[in-house]
Parts: sequence; structure tokens; C-alpha cells
Amino acid sequence: MNDTTRVKVLFVCMGNICRSPTAHGVFRHLVQQAGYAARIQVDSAGTHGYHIGEPPDERAEETARARGIDISDLRARRAEPEDFLAFDYILAMDQDNYHSLARICPPGMERKLSLFLDFAPELKRREVPDPYYGGQRGFDQVLDMVETAARGLLDHLTRRGL
Repeated sequence: MNDTTRVKVLFVCMGNICRSPTAHGVFRHLVQQAGYAARIQVDSAGTHGYHIGEPPDERAEETARARGIDISDLRARRAEPEDFLAFDYILAMDQDNYHSLARICPPGMERKLSLFLDFAPELKRREVPDPYYGGQRGFDQVLDMVETAARGLLDHLTRRGL
């Protein structure tokens, strides 16, 4: 990577109101703190269109805000095949969403798709659980996992020469 390189990262869950906007906000925050905002573009989407145009779940917003991260500007959208052309990394929160994304992935773009928690092997799990039907503890747990994986992703990108 060189000074003109712009890395584009897309985080994806099912509805784009809990996990993926949390990851979007956390990673965007880390990128800004590290001084890479001009070099790394961050977005999020859902594999289903249940919540298109809606803000993140209030519980996700509150949990992020308690840690100094504002995700209130984000709005849900649905992942599209064109995202594989536009983004360098498409990171699914779990296997179900990974497989949904794989179904819309254009041939030859499969290398862009992976599980987000692959960047946090120390967690010894591969999926970020959906906190939607759980209580506050689930949102706290998701944010903990997302913070760990986001740091791992940023480390990965900087090791690659960002």
C-alpha cells in the first residue's frame, strides 16, 4: 500500500441495526484516533432489508455512546453484489450472514469476504452473537468482541503497509 491507497471496509450483519453499525462505529473511531481517516473508508450493511433507512438500535447506540463512540449518524442499508466491487474487505458477523453474502458475491471476489472475528483469534470464537433479543449484557458483550476484532483488523492493515 502507498500514500494514495484507500482501503474500504464493509461490516455486515442481518439487519444492520446492532452488530454491523457497532463495528462500523468502533472501527471508524479507531481509524480516526490512529490518523488514518483519509486512508480507510468504513461502512456497514445488512443481508436483509428489514430496517433500511433506520438508525441503529437504541441499545446499540447507548452502549457505544457509553464508551465514547457515536453511531447515531448511521442508517441501515442492504448489502448488494456491487459492494464486492466497491470494498476491499467485507466482514460478516456470523456464518449465516457470511453464506448470504457468498450467494451474492460475483465470481472472483470471494477473497474479499471473511468473518470479522477472524481478526480476533484470541477470542477463540468465530461469530459475533446477535444481541437483538437479549438484554443489555448482550450489547456489552458484542461491543467487547467488536473492539477486540477492530483492533486486530487495524493491526492487520498497518502490518500490510497502511
